[in-house]
This record gives sequence, C-alpha cells and structure tokens, in this order.
Amino acid sequence: MVLVLLRVSFLENVCKSRRHGRQSKMAARNPGTELDLEWVESVRVNKPACFRRAEELKVRRGVKKNTQIAWLLKAMTCIDLTTLSGDDTETNVGRLCFKAKQPMRPDLLEAVGMQDRGLTVGAVCVYPARVADAVQTLKALGASHIPVASVATGFPAGQTHFKTRLAEIKMAVEDGAREIDIVINRAYALAGNWKGVYEEVRAFREACGPAHMKTILATGELGSLVTVYKASLVAMMAGSDFIKTSTGKEGVNAILPVGLVMVRAIREYHKKTGYRVGFKPAGGIRTAKDSCAWLALMKEELGNDWLTPDLFRLGASSLLGDIERQIFHGVTGRYAAAHEFAMA
Repeated sequence: MVLVLLRVSFLENVCKSRRHGRQSKMAARNPGTELDLEWVESVRVNKPACFRRAEELKVRRGVKKNTQIAWLLKAMTCIDLTTLSGDDTETNVGRLCFKAKQPMRPDLLEAVGMQDRGLTVGAVCVYPARVADAVQTLKALGASHIPVASVATGFPAGQTHFKTRLAEIKMAVEDGAREIDIVINRAYALAGNWKGVYEEVRAFREACGPAHMKTILATGELGSLVTVYKASLVAMMAGSDFIKTSTGKEGVNAILPVGLVMVRAIREYHKKTGYRVGFKPAGGIRTAKDSCAWLALMKEELGNDWLTPDLFRLGASSLLGDIERQIFHGVTGRYAAAHEFAMA
C-alpha cells in the first residue's frame, strides 16, 4: 500500500470540534427575526447567471491527489448518514450507526495520517420510529457525540394534520433526536402565503426545544428560483438552524443552481442579522465528485467558517461508499472491489 501522509489544516476545525463533543458553533443558534414581508417580496434572481455560476463550480473546481483526499475527508465528516426506507429495522439502523462511528477503513485513515483524529460522519438520520434504536446503539458504541437526526412533520409530503406534525417532532426529541429535519407547507409557499409558512416553521422551532431544526424546502416542488430564495429567507426568519434543499423524494432534488440561490440567501441573512444559518443539500448526491462541487460552493460563496458539520451537511445514503472507494484509489493506486469494504 502506498502511504500518503496527510496532515491538512483544512480539517483542523472539524477535528477539534469532534474531540470536544461538538461544542463549538452548535452553541450559537439562529433565534430568528420578525417576518419581514417587504424584504421577502423584494427578492429578484438572475436565472441565467445562476446556471452559469453553477456550471463553473461543477466543471472548473476539480481537486487532485492529496488535496482531493483532504476534501473527501472533509465531505465525509459532513455527511448525514441516512436510511429512510419502509423496511428499516433495528438491525439495519444499528449497522448504519457502526458505519457512522467508523466511516473509513482504519488502514486507509492510517495511510493518510488521520487515524488519531476521531473522524466520524456528521449525524445519523432516520425516521422518528427508529430514533431510539439509533440513540441506544450509538451509546453502546461509545459514540453518543454523534447526533441522531430525525425527519418529521409528515415527511416527505408534510400533508398531515398540523397537530400531528407538532406531536411527531416532540416524540422524536423525547426519544433522543438532537436534530429535526422538518418540511415546509409547499401549498403555502406556492400560493405566496409567507405568513403561513413563517408561523408553521416558528411553531416547529418551538416544538424542537433544544434540538436543532433543519428546514426542508422541497425545492423541486417550488416552481422557481425566486420562490426558493423567498422560502429560504422566511425559513431563516422563523428560526431555522439549517435550510435544506430536498426530501430526496422529489423528481428534482439537490442541484447546484438551487444550492447557489439558497447559500446566497444565507449570506444575505447573515449580513443583515449577524446570525449564521447552516446549509444541507440532500437527494441525488452520490459521488465523491458531487461532494467536492458542494464543498466548493460553500467555500467560495460563504467561506471557511461554513466548512464544518455545524454549518454544512450532505444528506446522503450512498455517498460515503464512493468517497471511501476514491480514497482507497488515492492511497493504493487501484480501485477496490465491492467485497473490500464493509458497507457499500
């Protein structure tokens, strides 16, 4: 095996937060603001410019060799390792938790000089009914510092009764979820009822209590980039700790033009209020190359302060397998067979 010793400052901030139980930026939450409809209605988006910029990020921001390994390790630490299937069981959720604690083969981490950094994924994300299983497994593994995230509020459609959506959040938090991924009312957003969106998300934030709230905009169902920008602002005004592109169940999920609009809304919100809000693209992110494009977006549009799992997550189920394969290739010079990894 070719040894590639890698001590990269790009990873230092996240490694530090891991060693100290994730107590860095997670302590500073977005409290939200009053709903400012004048601000919301003033939004304009240059669609052709957005698509040109997105294409530039995808095509021209390639990273190679040791730098690529560093970026892929960074992406690994920002993954919300997810299972949202109808056949989820205690067993496969437990298996996911094992992978969350040890996301990379130990020999690969040793080869790149990261064996003593305690690198894990950003969180484990499951349905509310599986939260207790994930919490118990992580505790048994000595990995309680890895947060359990739960989708809630009638995920993915959000078409259940409002009281039911609130109750689902509270039960997930009671079972140990430290992060809640909620979905907005798309009917309100499509009708321009921003007061309705704001009031629901604000109520969800209150129901989350100490748990951080990620607000899923379901951008593939919002119809335009202008609506995406407006929904982003309203969600942040309502107190979202993160805004998230998709449920992963829409026809179009995380794409760079939509991500660009959302992170620029985050930048504008931070400039006006001083509050940092995180960003989570989710759905359709499967390759290591995809993850590097999203990292480039964050680095160039929001800066290094957002390049930690406290402010950036990648919602994915299969991405980790490709990252591990690419790092294996960088270390050994060959691509691995499927049986050489514990979990694809």
